[in-house]
Amino acid sequence: MTSLSELPIRDDLRGRSPYGAPQRPVPVALNVNENTHPVPEDVAADIVARVAAAVGGVNRYPDREFTELREAFARYLGHGLTADEIWAANGSNEVLQHILQAFGGPGRTLLGFAPTYSMYPLLASGTGTAYIAGTRDADYELTPETAAQQIRRHDPDIVILCSPNNPTGTPLPLATVEAAYEAARGIVVVDEAYAEFMPDGEPSALTLLSGRPRLLISRTMSKAFAFAGARVGYLAADPAVNDALRLVRLPYHLSALTQAAALGALAHSDEMLATVGQIREQRDRLVSELARLGYTPHRSGSNFVLFGGVDDPHATFEALAERGILIRDVGIPHHLRVTAGTEAETTAFLEALAALGRPGREADDEQAPERDQDAPVDSDA
Repeated sequence: MTSLSELPIRDDLRGRSPYGAPQRPVPVALNVNENTHPVPEDVAADIVARVAAAVGGVNRYPDREFTELREAFARYLGHGLTADEIWAANGSNEVLQHILQAFGGPGRTLLGFAPTYSMYPLLASGTGTAYIAGTRDADYELTPETAAQQIRRHDPDIVILCSPNNPTGTPLPLATVEAAYEAARGIVVVDEAYAEFMPDGEPSALTLLSGRPRLLISRTMSKAFAFAGARVGYLAADPAVNDALRLVRLPYHLSALTQAAALGALAHSDEMLATVGQIREQRDRLVSELARLGYTPHRSGSNFVLFGGVDDPHATFEALAERGILIRDVGIPHHLRVTAGTEAETTAFLEALAALGRPGREADDEQAPERDQDAPVDSDA
């Protein structure tokens, strides 16, 4: 059988690992920042009816410009946005890929601020864009001064800011976005995948769009909308940006079924987002209880919590998995990340973690498995 190394793939892809997160059949999966609450039954019924109606026309190509969907996203986002300022694709990863295809490429650079979403360098690699890993301030914060200084030093073609940041959960001040835009000569992307989990009244970077044609705000339906399996992401930006993205998207890239499902979810946005408050409560509960157990949780504006003080993250990860609870080893030394699930799921995680004993160590009657030091570190979702 031919191996990957024997195929004539691009030289810059050799030796790389694909994106991936552990997939194990466990009762409590809190590892990929999903909304663990199911779609309400009445909303699901309406979505199914809309998809069924769309099936009747699948012998024809879908609306290439997904006009009705762009109009629905504009209404949902508000801020005076119009359909001309909205883009959408199969998940926010494809939105980001379109951006890199249009504004990145060979000889161009993308600057991110590590640790951050691990798909950024992978998307850069796939489009031939050089990735630059900038640094953050203490406790994973990113001040306007730190961002602007690194942008001026590296002079990237694209800057990407994750707000709140993944995998740390760190909120991003709007002042940092403004400073980044002023310092950059090229595109500035703000990835707001977890924006709905920020405290009520916390301003979005959408408030900065007017008069900033190089500023792009990426969103997703995967998280707050509990729509991860539907694969729908979207973008707000100057209409000229969308014209650029049309140059690189595949024809009819959003299927009629995807458009119908997304429209159904948006028609019930209040009901779809009704669990956001509950998730915030469980996130805050995680922060409080993890501190009580002796760990060091970091502040989070998302639906997950990164916590430090773990002696052996891999051993703790495996011990929890043996108890039917899957969280995430994101490769940050002495840290693990857990998604805020339902109250029952959060309780199950906290009780299992407490049963392991003091931070990072197994209970006296358990033996922690040794970690293979050559094993690849999980990429982040």
